[in-house]
Amino acid sequence: MSLKEQLKADMKEAMRNKEITKRDTIRFLNAAIKQIEVDERRDLDDTEIIKLIQKAIKQRDEAASQFKAAGREDLYDTEIAQAEILREYLPKQLTQEELEVQIKTIIEEVKATSMKDIGKVMGSATKKLAGTADGKRINEMTKKLLS
Repeated sequence: MSLKEQLKADMKEAMRNKEITKRDTIRFLNAAIKQIEVDERRDLDDTEIIKLIQKAIKQRDEAASQFKAAGREDLYDTEIAQAEILREYLPKQLTQEELEVQIKTIIEEVKATSMKDIGKVMGSATKKLAGTADGKRINEMTKKLLS
């Protein structure tokens, strides 16, 4: 089942179960997908949808931190709940140990020896680990292993 089909099925289930936050979150995501598909006149695949979900999660986390700073607990809770719902649609994230093993393998593949080679490692790692680890974690681990 594709991610798009999964979203539609979960939307129907959320509507039946009167899960308002989940329904609204999936509805927003479907609207974002449809917007891109209409604008670019093409269907998005699961990889592109995952990138869209990651972007939405990042937006939710940033908004949540701003609401927390402003003392708006109600809005903070909503943003955190939406981010959690969106995370359910991402592939299983790598643990730090798994990430370290993967990055070490990539470093050996591209024959990186110092921080000068970080660009080579990052380019390969972001493609290979797309969806299973975000760029920030990949960057931190790469710096740690190359230094």
